[in-house]
Amino acid sequence: MNYDDKIELAEAFKKRTKKFAIDIVKLSPLFPKSPEGYILVKQLIRSATSVASNYRAVCRARSKAEFYSKICIVVEEADESVFWLELISETGILNNEQTKNLLSEATKFSPLSHHPNVQHQHSINQQINKSIIR
Repeated sequence: MNYDDKIELAEAFKKRTKKFAIDIVKLSPLFPKSPEGYILVKQLIRSATSVASNYRAVCRARSKAEFYSKICIVVEEADESVFWLELISETGILNNEQTKNLLSEATKFSPLSHHPNVQHQHSINQQINKSIIR
């Protein structure tokens, strides 16, 4: 993959994560006006918007270490979004086609952890941790 392809892929993913965040925000009026509804929608909006904002930070990473740190946050926040969407759906607070589609999209962000730069940094971190524990 050449440099232009990488830039194009990064830009497409920026748009995709931003659309995910926007779709979550647009879903929020459908939540019940109850203490549970307020708490869950707030948590979901925080994690979903964090996916998008942190992916933008990934694209500006100045080093492999910074890239790894930010991409790990993206994966973590995407996983948290999956959790909130599952909880919202399984409790019946909001269980519609839009929720299912957003859950499907959020689960697709996790494979980012298999990016070669992430795997390389993970290997380095394991070596560092082993040397500290010894």
